[in-house]
Amino acid sequence: MTWLILVIITVFVDAMRIFIDNYVSDVYFKGRGAASQKIFYGYALVLFSVVLVAINGVGDLLDNPALAGILVLAGFINGFSGIFYYKALEIDDSTNLGIFIQMAPVMYLILGWIFLKESFSPVQLLAFAIVMAAPVLIVCSTRKRSRKVQMKAVLFSFLYVLIAVISNMIFVTANDGFGNMAMSIALVLFGKGVADIIIVLARPKWHRRFWSVVRTSKRKVLVPMCVNFVVGTSKEFFYRMALVLAPSMAIASVASDSSEPIVIFFMGLVLTMIWPKFGREKLNRKSVMVHLAATVLVVIGVVLLQL
Repeated sequence: MTWLILVIITVFVDAMRIFIDNYVSDVYFKGRGAASQKIFYGYALVLFSVVLVAINGVGDLLDNPALAGILVLAGFINGFSGIFYYKALEIDDSTNLGIFIQMAPVMYLILGWIFLKESFSPVQLLAFAIVMAAPVLIVCSTRKRSRKVQMKAVLFSFLYVLIAVISNMIFVTANDGFGNMAMSIALVLFGKGVADIIIVLARPKWHRRFWSVVRTSKRKVLVPMCVNFVVGTSKEFFYRMALVLAPSMAIASVASDSSEPIVIFFMGLVLTMIWPKFGREKLNRKSVMVHLAATVLVVIGVVLLQL
């Protein structure tokens, strides 16, 4: 049950991360290339991971250089998923992005079965179907949006999820042989930070945009970004530990990702009343009732996953 507790923590922490990302992108990077902020997180991740490695010592690195390199590669690949994440966030809101990333459990299920030989009981497969019905219910209840815009958001979300899933599968496989969880995560964060830096430096336009935003906002943007770094890094630790401890990555993913849109919605309701710039949810009876029904489906599915 430890993995489920970690999943619950992950869901709430990641929901807050998405709201902060959405706020920073809309308020400070509106029309200026939201992905340019990756350079800030890149340098912060590299510095943080170096400190973690220094604290843990380099013994594990010297004993398992090949696995250490694979873990860095997993983080490096994960860094590229962020491009599509910010692209999706630029054209859609937090709630819908949370819904679109429900593709992750299905990808884990398929890729885990193909490459990791993971198996699932009939009850667990039923649980998958029940939980996945929650985001479908939410999507069907929303008003029709521009087909072109929606398809772009779905495409960017799909690429974001696919790259992240591949990265996490590499991480779980390499971590089994590496043995040191803290060091494994540090190496992944290092790879992700290096990728973030390279991505922005390779696009001088993004690099200029980031510093332009910092100058025009009189550095106010750095405060929410620093908070977001702490929140995002915490999410990385909780989620990766859940992936390793869960019976399978697909089970951890379906419990986490399918619950997240519901948490995002209800957290959005609270934030809308307290701080409208963060929440931006529509407080109407239909939305609340639909999300309550989706919550019931997720709870039933998660309970069945334990059987």
